[in-house]
Amino acid sequence: MSGARVATTPRPGPRRTTGRAVPAADRAWSADLYADALRAGRGPLFLRRSDGRLLPLDVERWCAEPDAADLEVLERCEGAVLDVGCGPGRLVAALGARGRRALGIDVSEAAVAHTVRRGGQAVPASVFGPLPGTGCWDTALLMDGNIGIGGDPAALLDRLARVLTAGGLLIAETVPDPEVDERILVQVTDAHGSPGELFPWARLGTPALLRHARARGWHPEDQWSTPTRTFAALRPPAPAPADAARGGPRRTA
Repeated sequence: MSGARVATTPRPGPRRTTGRAVPAADRAWSADLYADALRAGRGPLFLRRSDGRLLPLDVERWCAEPDAADLEVLERCEGAVLDVGCGPGRLVAALGARGRRALGIDVSEAAVAHTVRRGGQAVPASVFGPLPGTGCWDTALLMDGNIGIGGDPAALLDRLARVLTAGGLLIAETVPDPEVDERILVQVTDAHGSPGELFPWARLGTPALLRHARARGWHPEDQWSTPTRTFAALRPPAPAPADAARGGPRRTA
């Protein structure tokens, strides 16, 4: 792992947006099924694909303390950390307990509230909307399948390249099956088959993530796995000369 790259320290704080249509994914993750599962600390909860197959969501692990795989991710984090799709906040809270600067963002108000109750800092936000400290985060996390956010890995990688500092670090959790590379429509659903709204999602094994990342100018740094989980670390493309002269990109999407 390379040394920390610390830029201007972001100051976490709420950045609510108004007057915009709420995407289906935001509504789905903000719905009662997900909020109720977080409050209970358990599922069963699933993403139901449009072909009817169910993808289990590991609510119990998300609501528990960080496991050994999570702790290795935390050890690899550099500088100020943005946890994209932080869920109930186990990683943000653990970083804060270590005295690290960390902020979670999530479209679910219930997830943000859960994170704050655990002692972490979090704000309700989409990674594709305005964010605190854009361009000043040293590490971004995409854990628990969040490489799927938006259903468009290229767009997500482009956005994170603008969120991170020049030379920052992205740590992404991938699908353990190396053959997976798919864009699908899903719904949040429970054991009773109560489906929410359809929204786009993506599923990528590490080889697929690295293909998409290289095509966008990202630089793979490392990859590792546990018996049940797989991860990759990448560096963003170098900023264009005009952006570098201004101290890095500061655009929001």
